[in-house]
Amino acid sequence: MENPSLHALLLLSDSQLPLGSFAFSSGLESFLGHKKLSNTHLSSSASARIAAFQGFLEQSVANVSSTALPYVLAAHRKPETLQDLDNDFDASTPCTVARRASITQGKALIALWEKALSSSASTTSSASKEVANFAARLKSNTPDSFGLQLQAHFPALFGAVCAALGLSAFDTSYMFLLNHAKAVLSAGVRASVMGPYQSHTIMASANLQRWIQDCIAREATVGEGNGVERAAVTVPTMDLWMGRHELLYSRIFNS
Repeated sequence: MENPSLHALLLLSDSQLPLGSFAFSSGLESFLGHKKLSNTHLSSSASARIAAFQGFLEQSVANVSSTALPYVLAAHRKPETLQDLDNDFDASTPCTVARRASITQGKALIALWEKALSSSASTTSSASKEVANFAARLKSNTPDSFGLQLQAHFPALFGAVCAALGLSAFDTSYMFLLNHAKAVLSAGVRASVMGPYQSHTIMASANLQRWIQDCIAREATVGEGNGVERAAVTVPTMDLWMGRHELLYSRIFNS
C-alpha cells in the first residue's frame, strides 16, 4: 500500500468506530440541564443554546487537551511506558464519571485492537508489541507488588495504538481532539441544541480548527522525557459538569 498511515487515519477517525464514544456527552448534558439550556426549557432560545454550546465546546477541547493529550503523546513517543501512563492517568483523574468513561472506551479500544486493528499493524514495531502485551496483562490483571491493577484508560492506549499503526504525533493529536469534538457535537444534536447542518457548520469552521491547532501547539512538548508532569485540569468546571451528571432527574447519556 502506498500510504498505509492514511488508511489508518481514516479508519480511526470514522464515526462508526465501535468505541462507545457517542454514549457519553463529556458533561454537555449536565451543563445544559444546570444552565437550563436544554430543549426541555422553552424559555431558552436557539441562539442562546448554540452560543452557550460553542463556549462549552471550546473549553471542553482545551480541557481534554491539557489533561489527556499529554498521555496520548507520551504513549505515542514511548509505548514501553504504557502501563505506567495508565496508572498515572488513573491516579490523576479525580472525577469518577470521567474516569469510568475513559476506562470504558479504553477497554473497547483494546477489544478493537485484538479483533481488527492488530492484523494491519507491523508485528515488529515496539508499539505493536507493547499494546499486545498490555492486552495480555489486562486479561489476567493481577495486582503488582504495590497492589495496582491495569485500568485501560483511553488516552495512553490511543497514543500507543496510533503509533503501532504508523501515524505521526501530529496526526494522532489532531485526530484525538477532533474525535472528541465530534462526540460532543453529536451529543449536542441528540440533545436538540442544534440540527445536523449547524453541527457540521461548527465542525468545518475555522474556529474549531484554530482551537485544535492551538491546543496541539501548546501541548507539543508535553510528554517528552519520562513524565507528563505538565498535564493538568485547565477548566475545573468541566469536572463539575461531568461529576454532577448523575444528579440529573433524567438522562440520555452515560456521562
